[in-house]
Amino acid sequence: MATDWRSIPSLTALRAFAATAELRNFSQAARALNVTHAAVAQQVRALEDQLGRPLVQREGRGVSLTVDGEQLAEALAEGFGAFQRGLEALRAGEADRPVRITLTASFAAQWLMPRLKDFWERQPDIGLSLHPDSKVVDLHRERMDLAIRYGNGDWPGVETSYLASARLVIAGAPSLIGDRERLTADEMREMDWILSRTWAEQDAYLRQLELDPDALSRTDISGEELAIAAARQGLGLVVESVALLESDVAEGRLRIVHESREKLPAYFIVTLPGPKRAVARAFLKWLKSQS
Repeated sequence: MATDWRSIPSLTALRAFAATAELRNFSQAARALNVTHAAVAQQVRALEDQLGRPLVQREGRGVSLTVDGEQLAEALAEGFGAFQRGLEALRAGEADRPVRITLTASFAAQWLMPRLKDFWERQPDIGLSLHPDSKVVDLHRERMDLAIRYGNGDWPGVETSYLASARLVIAGAPSLIGDRERLTADEMREMDWILSRTWAEQDAYLRQLELDPDALSRTDISGEELAIAAARQGLGLVVESVALLESDVAEGRLRIVHESREKLPAYFIVTLPGPKRAVARAFLKWLKSQS
């Protein structure tokens, strides 16, 4: 049977009466609801007027219930009890659910994974669920707690905070570039490259250096992880976001030979407005400490 919502009194009035019926006292009900004595009494009187029958009557310092009041109190106790059990189950399920994060596979592998040991040492009881995807997903529809996105950080309808630089750099393996710390445009023009065929920012960066992307000796590889892996083997110079090369540079597998000075785009933490789950807040706090 469909619910006739217009015939149901306001939730505020029903809560006021249910608390009064449980505690048999306006003042105690007011404290339980964190409102005034007068507010509770007014809501109960309004409920009586709407139903057209008395529900409570004063009895000393408290109140007693009429026959109709006892009947309504029993129904509300059952109904509010079901609400409370359902909400507690929902909260418990949400508390146990891992933090869901959408991000690109390359950022997960190259930037986040090397840092996660530190997070789990600090928060061993918090589970994470990583969802690598090159597409931008709807956080609400996909029930994601947060995203890590590449761009300018000015997306509508979400909250963003800076996480890491995404400025482009050119890097190569020591087996390819030897001991050289920097390469001139002429030197780079004569070398092999690992490039993407469909990356406009990469091509624009190379052209700023007066390097024609189409004229270079290049191997086209789709996917940043594969391109970085090929560069590690000395198969060519690679253009990549500096954040994704941190581990390789720190451990000597790759060396940066040129870098842009652009501040944007960058990697941003993206969340929906509104309250966050406790486990998500803990992960966000740690994540921001890494920026």
